[in-house]
Amino acid sequence: MKNKIDKLGAHVSAAGGVSKAIARANSLPCRAFQLFTKNQNRWESKPLESPEIKNWFSELEAHDMDTSAVCAHDSYLINLASPDPVNLEKSINGFVEEIHRCATLKIPYLVWHPGSHLGQGEDVGLKAVAENMDRAIEISTDDSVKLCIETTAGQGTNLGWQFSHLRDIIGHSKYPDHLAVCVDTCHIFAAGYELGTKKQWNATMSDLDEKVGLDLVKVVHVNDSKKVLGSRVDRHDRIGQGEIGIEPFKHLVNDKRLKHAMMVLEVPGGMEAWEEDLKLLRSL
Repeated sequence: MKNKIDKLGAHVSAAGGVSKAIARANSLPCRAFQLFTKNQNRWESKPLESPEIKNWFSELEAHDMDTSAVCAHDSYLINLASPDPVNLEKSINGFVEEIHRCATLKIPYLVWHPGSHLGQGEDVGLKAVAENMDRAIEISTDDSVKLCIETTAGQGTNLGWQFSHLRDIIGHSKYPDHLAVCVDTCHIFAAGYELGTKKQWNATMSDLDEKVGLDLVKVVHVNDSKKVLGSRVDRHDRIGQGEIGIEPFKHLVNDKRLKHAMMVLEVPGGMEAWEEDLKLLRSL
């Protein structure tokens, strides 16, 4: 990975242990990849044990990779905006664990959803996210992992579907230097941001730059959408096969303002489909 010129890859499975993800990523081939460091649908997780940590770094070396273009995604159960005290405590503790696991594996970026306000309202929810994220940062006492707030489609009471939401979370936080951004193409399209023409793409990126700053975009999730513009429904599709179409992805991979960011697929179809979609993106 360190000898490659781009940072394009996919989310790959860590089934059998986190070290297994590396060979899977290499086989596509990926020049960046994302993984879950624990089961994303359970609160409990097996600790990272010394043999698996050693295997992780051995596999990186064996495949001529480093962690500079690796990101992890946190558990889907975590909701740092939760008004329920029990769920909130689980969420904070779970988020701290995610940070620690990334730090142990020297993964520099943790992608996370800002959560759902569950009826409290967006302003209250955004302040709660920032406050509870700050608590997690203080408990973890780690500053080596950038916490990448992911844009969302805006289903239900989900926060993060407007660029201003990301701006406000960062603005409310006591630790803005710990934060970065993950842009999901399916999510922002479903949220209503137009991407189709070059003019529309540039307008959307300019809005993101004004609200947050493109320099903070460290990860891009590269996904087409099964649902139409502004649907507020999160359903990923393969590149060029959904409602977004192929043209916006050409804008994406050639946008010099995002050259620094890693770009990872989160599309259906499995390894064979991902290999095809990576070839397609590289051809653009």
